[in-house]
Amino acid sequence: MKNARHVALLLLTGALIVAGPAWAQNAAPPAAPATAAPPPAMPGHAMPAGQTAPAGQTAPAPGTRMPSPKDAYVYIGWPVNGTVIHSTRFKIWFGTRNFGVAPAGTFVPNTGHHHLLIDTDLPPFDQPIPSDKQHLHFGGGQTEAIIELPPGRHTLQLLMADGNHVPHDPPLYSKKITIYVRPD
Repeated sequence: MKNARHVALLLLTGALIVAGPAWAQNAAPPAAPATAAPPPAMPGHAMPAGQTAPAGQTAPAPGTRMPSPKDAYVYIGWPVNGTVIHSTRFKIWFGTRNFGVAPAGTFVPNTGHHHLLIDTDLPPFDQPIPSDKQHLHFGGGQTEAIIELPPGRHTLQLLMADGNHVPHDPPLYSKKITIYVRPD
């Protein structure tokens, strides 16, 4: 019962906890039923060819983008523009307003997942966002992360995308901020 109260308290406070299944540490995972449907795309990856969205969800048709509400926006909560960070490894957190966060492979209206753009401009909005050291994907629905940057001046910007990593229409992106990494 203590765990149920703890989970309820976390849900009420908006905290996000990511935990693996109990079997992950000591034993093999339980066998899936023989009639189980294929799982949705792994977080951070597009839906495999021939696989459909989970029941009750509709992936956009090829060449189209999922709509976003006109009053939605995305922001970097920390660091803020102009921050001098005294470590090459630091926590960044981000959020949305009037828009939900969901893992990659999810196609629920008014939801998407974050992509952090580092020292680069916005990519084309009609294509999946690249995945490299300048385009970090948070396909698990994360809203914070520990990142590592070399000393110097850096720009950071967020761009939301649908379950296939394609930006919404209209696109949801944060202001580009500049930070300075100066380890002591």
